[in-house]
Amino acid sequence: MARISVQLWIVLLGCSLAFSQSVPLSPEAETLVRRAQLAIDREDFASAIHDLRAAQELTPDDARVLRPLLLSYLETGQLDDAIKTGQQARMLDPRDSNVRHWLGLAYFKSGRADEARAELRESENLDGGNFDIHFDSALLMLSGKDYAAAARELETALRIKPSHALAHTLLGRAYQNTNRTIKAIEQFRAALRDDDNVPLGHYNLAFAYASLGRNSEAISEYQAELVRSPNNPEVHYQLGHCLLETGDWKSAKIHLQRASEIDPHNANALYDLGKALLLAGEIEPAITALQKAAQVNPADPSPHYQLARTLEKAGQREAAQQEWQRFAALKKANPATGGMATGRTQ
Repeated sequence: MARISVQLWIVLLGCSLAFSQSVPLSPEAETLVRRAQLAIDREDFASAIHDLRAAQELTPDDARVLRPLLLSYLETGQLDDAIKTGQQARMLDPRDSNVRHWLGLAYFKSGRADEARAELRESENLDGGNFDIHFDSALLMLSGKDYAAAARELETALRIKPSHALAHTLLGRAYQNTNRTIKAIEQFRAALRDDDNVPLGHYNLAFAYASLGRNSEAISEYQAELVRSPNNPEVHYQLGHCLLETGDWKSAKIHLQRASEIDPHNANALYDLGKALLLAGEIEPAITALQKAAQVNPADPSPHYQLARTLEKAGQREAAQQEWQRFAALKKANPATGGMATGRTQ
């Protein structure tokens, strides 16, 4: 979630006459607020809260106190206090877009999605040109897997701030999850143009390429990501999977073994490793990998399918027959995920 700009609140504090009472703060309260401002400027939010609470005792209903207090509570994760303070500030001025925005964030972080959505929507209505509001609204939509709505928010955000790598990345993911893979690729490329080190930038692009069967391009991008994330098991797995798809089982085996070492509970990596080992003629290690895959994900029939084939190659007819029976039973019990329906090439 985007960190709230300290500079932003300072500007807003200086323009708060439209929001707060015209009555001047008492000298003591003004000193406390100014000291809190300095604390926020150095990101010492705990000290800011201490001073703002003291100021609140002197002036309980003043926006010049409540606004920075809401911000400080939000930054320190004191969400109940942030919500209470935000509600109080909202009562003073329901048309303050930033209070509605920050209150929406507090609701979002508290898991109160409906209330967060209402506040963020109202904040957008009040200040539709604010990038952060649209970006945070998109995060809320993504958390609820409403990818189409998230895409709309991110499209708007990027019209306001076109060179924002993370926004391009998230829009790419939203497109990917709404079957707009070509558009997703465009966004992932844009993210990398803005920042070649954007987290998992090459991974996201590689995954999109792979989903279209463009394995050579996917492999190149996974390799680029591996330079940045050498110990990420998912990158090793996806690279190994792509290499296996292209028939390069020797290279695939290296990455699938590494993925399984880093994350021994990755059933997909173990399954593909078993296939690669079988292609390499390493029958016993293949059996071990496939047995582990079946143990990690006992509801998946696919490891039993491969295990049955591998055991047959090893001459273990009786054990192979048992695996064929397990495969058939699991496929019958859950036909939606059985065998070919898993999306794997058996």
